[in-house]
Parts: sequence; structure tokens; C-alpha cells
Amino acid sequence: MKYVLVIGDGIADEPVAQLGGKTPLAALTLPQLDRLAGGRLGLCQTVPAGVPAGSDTAILSIFGYDPRTCYTGRSALEAAGMGVMLQAGETSLRVNLCALEGDTFEAARILSHNGGSIEGEEAVELMQDLVHDPRFASLSAAFGFTVHITPTFRHIGVIDAAHQPQGETRFAEPHNHLGETIAPLLPEGAMGPAITALMRASYEVLRDHPVNRARIAAGKLPANCIWPWGPGSAMALDSFEQKYHKRGSAVSAVPLVWGIAGLCGVDTPRVPGATAELETNYEGKVQAVLDALAGGADFCCIHIEAPDECAHAGDVEGKCEAIRRLDARVVGALLERLPQVDPEFRMLLLSDHPTLLNTRGHDGKAVPFAIYDSRHPGVPRKFDEAHAKETGDFLAEGPMLLRALFEQD
Repeated sequence: MKYVLVIGDGIADEPVAQLGGKTPLAALTLPQLDRLAGGRLGLCQTVPAGVPAGSDTAILSIFGYDPRTCYTGRSALEAAGMGVMLQAGETSLRVNLCALEGDTFEAARILSHNGGSIEGEEAVELMQDLVHDPRFASLSAAFGFTVHITPTFRHIGVIDAAHQPQGETRFAEPHNHLGETIAPLLPEGAMGPAITALMRASYEVLRDHPVNRARIAAGKLPANCIWPWGPGSAMALDSFEQKYHKRGSAVSAVPLVWGIAGLCGVDTPRVPGATAELETNYEGKVQAVLDALAGGADFCCIHIEAPDECAHAGDVEGKCEAIRRLDARVVGALLERLPQVDPEFRMLLLSDHPTLLNTRGHDGKAVPFAIYDSRHPGVPRKFDEAHAKETGDFLAEGPMLLRALFEQD
């Protein structure tokens, strides 16, 4: 028996006017998701009460770890996913490359939380030039701050143990404040002055950088300011294999998922061409799942980030297209090809959390889930929020999901 977890990041939503008052899942024709719903269909509260809604807390919960007791901050998970293992006393920060628009730093508005989806050599060149800029380097050294550069819009910042500020700091999440002026959003508290100085210096260095001039000329948004946020400290997770007696693998394009998986001993193969955007290597991700299962893994998670990113951008059609591709190019492909690996398999599909087109932010409400068993496929039925609620099948916490997936008849 093989087990597959499909996470469509942020696919759950609330009704939107552009879709006739329906959610994307309700408005779209999704035959493959509906096949999965022919099995067990219900709602699950993946984000515990009192915990911030996000993929970090939700996916920890889905994997069977209680974020109320183990969670130390999202950046610690992403750092682990990029091979940056925090030492005792260190603090990590998520460092986004954002797109700002404005004549002055404080008056600027956030246009994009991911620098207009910058990635690859452009992202690396911008960050390398930034960290080597004398003013930025001086400010970083005085704060004990080191940036670990990745080929994405998000990088890893680490504050060493000798420079830990006393007291808390309030950070704004850039994806929840698109279109807003940054002055009220700048960090406040112990780290506030030092982080704000780094942000201001980055804007002055990057706004006229040749990479950004070329991006603007090509009709793209510039990645012209860093935005540190989401502090975290070293985190440890119990072994997934010891917990479930299953050897696991996780296929994703985002460091967060790599970090959660890696910390609990789950393999994290990298897929060439895989991104967190709508344009990603769906076929390569599916092949990585099949390869892992054929190679001895009992369980494999495949995570698709694009619906969440499109919702943060307020892109209704983009989110709908991302869900269509999840249906056809991920779930459909897996249903077709998994029997070649093992004719007996179970598949769990869900949204980690809702990401709302109306607010462009995360929500902590319960999400629809479906569990399909190849031995008892059932009759296809609509997979969406309303039909999941109508079944009356409710799981009160995320760790119940994998226990339900691994149940044997």
C-alpha cells in the first residue's frame, strides 16, 4: 500500500463576486478532485485556535506536529529547508525581496511581496550586490546579521547569539499589506531600528540597480527592497518514520516544506524547473512522487504553491487556473500512473489553509479534505467547501489527517 498527500496551498476560499458568488473550488469543473471526493469527504481544522494561520502552522499540523508546542517561527523552518541549521541563541528571519513604489522609502507602497516573482540569477545578483555594498555590510555587521542567499525572492537572515535584542518586535507580513504605504508597517520594538535601517539601505542600493532597470524596461516589477520578518529559533521535530512507521518523501518548490520534512526525517528531492508560481514543472513533481514511491518510500507529499501565490496577488483567474492544473496535471496524472507503482494506494487531498481572494490573506477556518482509496473508489462528487461541510465529517485537528490516511480496512 502506498500513500500520497496532495496539498493545494490555499485552494480553499470564500465566495467571490467575480465567480458569481462562488468559491473557486465551487465554480470550477474539477473532475479529478471530484473523483477523490468519492471516498471520504469532510472538513478539518488544520490551524489550531490561537495560532496564526499560515502554511507553516498548518503543514506542521497536517504532518502530525502540534504548532502550539513545537513552533518557533516560520523562518526557522525555511532556514532548515535551505540547509541553514540554527545554533542555540540565534534568530532567523525570512528576507523577502519586495517591489516598492515611491519617491521616498517611508512613503513607498508595497506592490509585490515577491519582487514581481523574481527568481534565479536576477535574485542572486541583486542580493550579492546588496550584501557587499559597504553601507549595508556595515549595518549588518553592527547587528550581527548574515544573509544566506537563495535563487528565489526569499532569503534567510540570521542574527548571531551575541547580538540578540532584548524584548519583542512586531513584524508585518508583506503579502498581507499589498498596496499599502510601508511607514505604519515597519518593524517596531527591540529589532525595529536596526531592521528598518537595513531595509532603507536596501531600497537605496537596489532601486536603481541595473537588474531592476532592465526589469522595468521589460514591463516587470523591480525587486528593490528587502523585507525581513517572521523571526524564529532552532526547532526540533520527532521522527516521522518512528511516529507513523512509514518512510516518507516530500516534493515541493518551497523551503518551508523542505524544512518541515527535513527536520522530521522525510526526504526532500529537488525538481528541476519547479517553482512556487503558476508556471512550474508539474510533470517533474509528479515523476518525483512516483520515483520516491517506486524507490521504497511508503508515503509521499506533493505540495503545489501556485494557488496561494495567485490569491495573495488578488488574481482570480490565476488562482482558478492553478487549481485547474492541480486537478489535471497533478491529481489526474497521479490517479493514472500510481497503479503502475502499486495498484493499492490511498490519497489525501486538502488545502493547508484558505487563502482569500477578497483579502489577499490567509484564514484559519476549517478546510475541505478528501481521502481516496483505490480499492474502494466510490462515486465522484463535488469537492468544495460547501459539500465537504454537508457531509458532517469533521476532524477537529490537523494531526488526525494522516492517522485517517494510514487507516487500514
